[in-house]
Amino acid sequence: MKTGDSKFAEIAQNVIVGLTVSFVALSLGAALGILSGRGAFAGMISAGIIAFITAALGGTRVQCSGPTAPMSAVSAVVIAYTAEQVAASGLTISGAHFINIVFLLCGALLILMAIMRFGRFITLVPNVVISGFISGIALLIWLDQIKVLFGLGNKTALSGPTIQNLGLAVITLALIFALAPLMRRVVGPRSRFLPATLLAIIIGTFLAHYFQLTVERVQLSGRLNSLSDFTRLIQSQVPTEWSLAILAQAFPFALQLAMLCYLDTLLTSLVVDKMSNEKTRQDKELFAQGLANGAIALVGGIPGAQATIRSVLMLKENASLRISGIMVGLFVLIEMILFQDLINLIPKAVFVGVLIKVGYDVFDFKPLRLYAKEVSEKRAQLFKQFFSRHDDEPIFVTNRELLMILGSAGITVMFDLNTAVIGFTSLFYLHNKVFNRKNPMRDLLTEAETDAFAKQN
Repeated sequence: MKTGDSKFAEIAQNVIVGLTVSFVALSLGAALGILSGRGAFAGMISAGIIAFITAALGGTRVQCSGPTAPMSAVSAVVIAYTAEQVAASGLTISGAHFINIVFLLCGALLILMAIMRFGRFITLVPNVVISGFISGIALLIWLDQIKVLFGLGNKTALSGPTIQNLGLAVITLALIFALAPLMRRVVGPRSRFLPATLLAIIIGTFLAHYFQLTVERVQLSGRLNSLSDFTRLIQSQVPTEWSLAILAQAFPFALQLAMLCYLDTLLTSLVVDKMSNEKTRQDKELFAQGLANGAIALVGGIPGAQATIRSVLMLKENASLRISGIMVGLFVLIEMILFQDLINLIPKAVFVGVLIKVGYDVFDFKPLRLYAKEVSEKRAQLFKQFFSRHDDEPIFVTNRELLMILGSAGITVMFDLNTAVIGFTSLFYLHNKVFNRKNPMRDLLTEAETDAFAKQN
């Protein structure tokens, strides 16, 4: 049993962890808000609200949820559709309110999944499909940022000289990669209070100001200086018009976001469970995610899910109590109020660099590296790094698995997430049934390779 002093020390440690991770959550919230098309303010307020609700009520005890790259990339599709199609469809609802209805429906579907106890089905989605769709989302992020920089497709280029915007994006990206190991070496453990992403944003903003670059800056679409500001924000965002026609238009987008939140959240929870030696209550987690994603719709925010990088960071910082995640949410909301004027100084090109790094973190390079190594070595040896639907099923990445990964990624980019996941999951099991594969990930191993594998593992 812990003494009063040790309990207080544990609480203090968790509050400090919350403060540390809040800097990462605030930075990524702003970047992902811009990616979604709703702006930095929407991303930051969502980072605070989602983290607070899910940490307090979720089924994963130590975690951090908020806007994620996959959810923001799909939200961008919803928002782009709204801008072009809502008026053309004859609906009289405003674009902002239609988007909020989509997000409210997404929250309702997640709550329905929790009530129907769908959490256990996460194990049915094969890793090849998961790898494909998350890599597809990374490609969507990269393509979107290239369009933003150069004004390609239906995107308007960032204002100001292209060479200046491109330079800031490249410098920011290089700084994020370089600063993390440098800060750990120079500053030591205290480097956690200045995450590489946040530091790169600060340096990029300083360079733009120092050299007086004429580039486009972030413009926060809202401000929170008082309770009345928050009340007015809610009043302006709550949808006032509902109809079956509106719900029919919104439902496909809501379903896609709900499915993605389901996958994003429960896959992250598996990673967290492995690190913490605990077991997520999956349906409780889905319920909390549903509440959180419904709540952000009432403030004009963007949806999110349990975030892998932020959750892992909390565990590495020795978070042990729910209060750590709760404090992330509170600190994010406090910081966005305190630093509103400073955030308006940040060049948008800096966030392009941040988002390219986010895409790099999302993209699943592991199966490609394994496949390339196998080809180059002509499958002469077995590897101890594997790719399978279950951690205890070591395998090669075969030609068929690689085709499924590439196919899932391609369909995600060209069509949508639902088609990729449902279609290739069905194809995965149909393929295994047709070929009667007991261990479907190892069909290209020869008998000698199988024997060698057994001896090494």
